[in-house]
Amino acid sequence: MQNLQKYMASVFEMKSLGDLKSKKQKRLSRSSAEAEYCGMAQGVCELLWLRRLLRDLGFVPQKPMDLYCDNKVVIAIAHNPVQHDCTKHVEVDRHFIKEKVDAEIVSFLFMSSEYQLVDVLIKSVSTTVFLNSLDKLGMRDIFAPT
Repeated sequence: MQNLQKYMASVFEMKSLGDLKSKKQKRLSRSSAEAEYCGMAQGVCELLWLRRLLRDLGFVPQKPMDLYCDNKVVIAIAHNPVQHDCTKHVEVDRHFIKEKVDAEIVSFLFMSSEYQLVDVLIKSVSTTVFLNSLDKLGMRDIFAPT
């Protein structure tokens, strides 16, 4: 447990498990594809951290870790090393992600935004999507008549 706390302290700059800090964004995106790609790069970093944590705990993943994305253009950019117009500002992220895809550490899967549960928390969605997402999350109306 002490090794885990030391490791998390070095990664998250915290002294105890209850000491997580939030940070401002370090990047300003010029296009929606660039913003999604930067988010994907951050997601890959988080997956690499989880993979390393699992390996330290004795569990070695046998297959690539899946990262779901609702943007087909961003997934295409990740798999295709050809220079795209919308990637000129994300060169470092593009090479980093391509390296992890080629090494089969990470795989990107498309998931339509209507199936992304987080959209309920960050976007305005239709009533049907909202109610379906609440059902999937296991949330019930406590004031509904029984």
